[in-house]
Amino acid sequence: MSADCERRKYLDLEVVFASECICTLLKQAELVAATDAAVLITGESGAGKEVVARAIQHHSERHSRSWVDINCTALPENLLESELFGYERGAFSGADSTKPGLFELADHGTLFLDEIGELDRRLQVKLLRILDGAPYYRLGGIRKVQVDVRLVTATNQDLKTAAEQGKFRFDLYHRLSQVRLSVPPLRERPEDVAPLAMHFLETQKPGLGISRGAMDILEAYSWPGNVRELRNVIVRAAVFAENGEVTAEDLPEELRQHSYVSSLAHLSALGEAERDMIARVLERTGGHQLQAARELGISRRTLQRRIKSYGLCLERGVSVRV
Repeated sequence: MSADCERRKYLDLEVVFASECICTLLKQAELVAATDAAVLITGESGAGKEVVARAIQHHSERHSRSWVDINCTALPENLLESELFGYERGAFSGADSTKPGLFELADHGTLFLDEIGELDRRLQVKLLRILDGAPYYRLGGIRKVQVDVRLVTATNQDLKTAAEQGKFRFDLYHRLSQVRLSVPPLRERPEDVAPLAMHFLETQKPGLGISRGAMDILEAYSWPGNVRELRNVIVRAAVFAENGEVTAEDLPEELRQHSYVSSLAHLSALGEAERDMIARVLERTGGHQLQAARELGISRRTLQRRIKSYGLCLERGVSVRV
């Protein structure tokens, strides 16, 4: 792994990166951790929003207290409400005992709500009241519950646009986003691909390496699924790898095909650039091949092959002379 790579651990989650943008983002997380401001973390799915949330808890004064997290899409609406706010015995069919909600479990600690944009509008109202310091009832309860919770939320949506479209409450959006932190997608920080790949490989099968060809393919891919997709690819490749390293053949077909198409596009671009350069030199030398070859730093025979390959005599109207 590169000497420039950094490793950090937040709540037992190891973080590996080499990019300056992630270093800056984690510094911002450390600064905001010193406050009790509500934080909204934005970014594509799989980019690493939970890492930032855990970094905030790690650096905060609440670091020794509870850390509770839940994905708002993991449960249907009726179960999510009881999960967040708890319920009393007999509140509904199957409620055989009293259960405290996640807000109570996170009291004096941090509650991380992932995919907050999926929260039902009725629950948005209840959440807003709690953020404003109001006590609440458990489902079926008659006694109000008061909690002191640091709330950190995350979303892959544009909540401002959702609010403008009436899909999310504007007042809750402003309350949640006192501080906004944005996690860049993996395609915008390609320098993180190699250290992340090696980290996942070490975790899955220590001692296994990655060939240069395989790494070239990994670094050329756009990673629409971000870090989560990279991890899944490495885990799969490690299962089938032989002879001590992951090779290009161990990677999924779509990655190899993407690399092939990218290479063709790159070669095509190089060919266009070379053709234009040869044409300009031939025009400048009046079509004199030997003089043009000297300027280009190639042999006259190589130049003749290029002229024929690119059809420069016909295409650019250059009168080629020996």
